[in-house]
Amino acid sequence: MADEITIKDIARRCGVGVSTVSRAMNNRSDISKKTREKVLRVIEETGFVPNNSARNLKRIGSQNIAILIKGISNPFFTDMINILEAEIKKTEFVMTLHRVASRENEVDVALELVKEKRLQGIIFLGGEFSHSEEKLNMLGVPFVFSTAGAEPEFLNEKNYSSISVDDVAESCKIVNYLIGNGHQRIAILAAQEEDTSVGNLRLKGYKKALKQHDIPVDEDLICSLHAGEEVEQFSMENGYVVTKELLARGTKFTALYAISDTLAIGAMRALHEQGIRIPEDVSVAGYDGLPLGDYVTPRLTTLRQPTGLMARETASLLFGILSGQKNHQHLVYPGELIIRESTRAIR
Repeated sequence: MADEITIKDIARRCGVGVSTVSRAMNNRSDISKKTREKVLRVIEETGFVPNNSARNLKRIGSQNIAILIKGISNPFFTDMINILEAEIKKTEFVMTLHRVASRENEVDVALELVKEKRLQGIIFLGGEFSHSEEKLNMLGVPFVFSTAGAEPEFLNEKNYSSISVDDVAESCKIVNYLIGNGHQRIAILAAQEEDTSVGNLRLKGYKKALKQHDIPVDEDLICSLHAGEEVEQFSMENGYVVTKELLARGTKFTALYAISDTLAIGAMRALHEQGIRIPEDVSVAGYDGLPLGDYVTPRLTTLRQPTGLMARETASLLFGILSGQKNHQHLVYPGELIIRESTRAIR
């Protein structure tokens, strides 16, 4: 009888996974034409009718995709989360959103969630790549590092995927722009040296650009961010506080580069309170390309990451791996230098 046929039966007859059958029924693009036709033919032959109640129960039971966010208060992740949620809703999966505190290890958090939520896949937003292979293998489900900091040697692993920009190269790009406009005394709001996230990679890009122009690194111009539970690392508050400390030291600089737009906006407030004009006295540049940067005064020069593209590709890659249509990949996208009103040339 037709009502005795289940989606598992269809999957077994086709020799594919349940998620692949679901994609065929929903006319998803991340499935081959041949596989879709095969699934639909078997559905027609068996007279299978999806039981929505059963599918909803399955959603609640064991079809969870976890998104772990390190720095959930950072507006950089807002658009990515919205896009990921929309992509997940197109499937039989449900989304579990989990915040990872700045001092927590995201893989340790994920290991607990795998047990509690019976996860089918994991997306890490933010955080870092430098985890032991042994611990990563313990997860036991496919996962993608998205927008996490990565050194090149971590981009050869075959047991997980990543999507990012080259933070060293893109950071170097924006510092080269400042140097090209006559700035040599460039302060930076950066992660602490022992940090292994994108913050440290962007600091490396800063130093690389200085070296390319034979400008010596002045440690007085490197302003380490505060790290801890009291203040979010890439927050406006952190940018404000650290810039106030820089100004209190009396260090001379003509440009300030913050490794996130939120930090840059906090820094702009601190400069304004000291009567320092932007960009007449100090040029300010950020990183990320948040829409907010287009609405502050002056409008913020920044390095824009392709967040929408990265979010969609993150979802497509994970679902492709889950359905057996794709292998693990490491995708690196270019950023875009957006020149606005907060920087100027000096001679």
